[in-house]
Amino acid sequence: MSDEIVYLDHSATTPTDPRVVEVMLPYFTTQFGNPASLHSIGKAAGRAEQEARAKIAAVLGCDPSELIFTSGGTESDNLALIGVAHAMKARNRGNHIITTSVEHHAVYDVAKMLETDGFEVTYLPVDAYGRVMAAQVADALRPETVLVSVMYANNEVGTVNPIAEIGALLRSKRVLFHVDAVQAPGLLPLNVKALSVDLMSLSSHKFYGPKGIGLLYTRRATPLAPQMIGGTQQAHRRAGTEPVVLIVGMAEALALAEAEREETVARLLPLRDALIEKVQAAVPEALLTGHPTERLPGHTSFALMGLNGDSLLLDLNEMGIAASGGSACTTGQQEPSHVFLAMGVDPDRLMGQVRFVLGKHSTMAHVDRLVYQLAALAERHRKMVPDVR
Repeated sequence: MSDEIVYLDHSATTPTDPRVVEVMLPYFTTQFGNPASLHSIGKAAGRAEQEARAKIAAVLGCDPSELIFTSGGTESDNLALIGVAHAMKARNRGNHIITTSVEHHAVYDVAKMLETDGFEVTYLPVDAYGRVMAAQVADALRPETVLVSVMYANNEVGTVNPIAEIGALLRSKRVLFHVDAVQAPGLLPLNVKALSVDLMSLSSHKFYGPKGIGLLYTRRATPLAPQMIGGTQQAHRRAGTEPVVLIVGMAEALALAEAEREETVARLLPLRDALIEKVQAAVPEALLTGHPTERLPGHTSFALMGLNGDSLLLDLNEMGIAASGGSACTTGQQEPSHVFLAMGVDPDRLMGQVRFVLGKHSTMAHVDRLVYQLAALAERHRKMVPDVR
């Protein structure tokens, strides 16, 4: 057996692209300035930040001034929901928020918190694939609705939502629209004008950039109460010295992801479909979760009848295969996924979630190795649980 670790957890994080690391290196040492400083070293850092803003804005189709750099996707989601909710409340514009029952916890838990702060939240149900439709959003709108937040693609099951359709609807109703697009870069279109979004969250380490940096696109004139206080940086919207080295890395990673998107998708789709077909043939208990076609190009997720997904994943790790059971933020909690519950997954499958997400270095040999090991482990676990159906 090869000693190579087969990494199939690209929805959780990705390795930093060596081309990105190379671009970042000077900003750790010789070009280390604070972009707010007036001296030449600081001004050089400030120019690097502005160039990075322009590079990101070119991918998103927005103005560089509409970007707020954050510590990652979680902060971006928090800033979007809390910032808009509080800003709109201060303007007496309304107190109703719409989201879905399958959002990442960085949105879902924030919505729950806002309920304790006097906001009303509608959690839209999803279909068996984890998808929400524009008609549902339209039916849930009220005069006091101030924000709708719908994820672009689900991190646990890979389902892609009709964001452009929802965005067009909300733009016509003049309701603000936030999209958690953390899973999308390098795989789905990101032009904010084509998608008709007002706020969009991204996280660098999901697209082969450095960890610790994310962004929130915020359309000009969108009311937003800052949540990080203590400085005038980023037009008073997010205090704190900008980490130029991370910003430069994220900009390079996003530019590369977009430039290579079509090639990446064309390579991942046949690998993904082969993985699905081979897993279902080798492991009868494996039910594909998420939409069969409207899903991320490299994403597969299965619910195993009567088997424990975490136990299987630990055994796979011993075999040199790294995968997960759903969101990396909640794996190991030994409780059913809120996404599976919202999708109405069979109770006998709720604890059997396994997720295999391909990346740009994945090969058919990796797929075959996974299927071989998974089939053998499922057979072993089957014998340990006699009532598996």
